[in-house]
Amino acid sequence: MSAIKITKENFENEVLKSDKPVLLDFWASWCGPCAMVSPIVDEIADEHPEIKVGKVNVDEESELASEFKVMSIPSLFVIEGGKIVNSSVGAKTKNQILEMI
Repeated sequence: MSAIKITKENFENEVLKSDKPVLLDFWASWCGPCAMVSPIVDEIADEHPEIKVGKVNVDEESELASEFKVMSIPSLFVIEGGKIVNSSVGAKTKNQILEMI
């Protein structure tokens, strides 16, 4: 399963009402570290069907970025049962990201 583009329109259904843990990647096209993390996040989406993976473009979804108090990107959040259970800022390795979940 590939990563889902998360918008404020689908956020509630895809993230808050998900029956699986959700890994959210807040990113932007101009962000160098985001470009390093993005393929890793895509790999996790493909290899771990038990996790829902979503990507939030902070330039297009500033409201969601604001709700999550995103100040630096990439920012990763793990959400279970509609609540943030883990978060991290900056580039991470695949193992570091998987350990968050």
